[in-house]
Formats: sequence, C-alpha cells, structure tokens
Amino acid sequence: MTKRRCRKGDKVEWDSHGSTAKGTVEEKITSDTEAAGRTVRASEQDPQYRVRSEKSDRDAVHKPDALRPRDD
Repeated sequence: MTKRRCRKGDKVEWDSHGSTAKGTVEEKITSDTEAAGRTVRASEQDPQYRVRSEKSDRDAVHKPDALRPRDD
C-alpha cells in the first residue's frame, strides 16, 4: 500500500471520535519528538504529520494513512 504524502498547508480531514475533523497540515515529523502533548515516534521511513484542527484550533498528530485530502 502506498503511503499518502502531505505537505505543509494541505487541507485534510480525519476520523475523530465518531465524526470527521478538518484541518491543515502544519509539519511533517520524521524523528522522535514531543508534539500535541505526547511523545511521537516517527522516522523518514515512517513519518507522522502535525495537523491543526479548524474546529478546536488545537494540534493533533496522525500517520499518513489516517489523513485524507479535502475537496473543499
């Protein structure tokens, strides 16, 4: 399965607590770090993305397969 690639500024959506959240990609994370209030395990081969929620204006971190491009 091909991993999705996101770039800073991309508008995306993801499943969150039974609904769909929308936001913007803020950063590609490629090494272990602290983000969105937790430890994020990531590498060049297994990156994660920090996204900013439009509804809450808070950060979340997701693997590429959890994010979908938005049509709007």
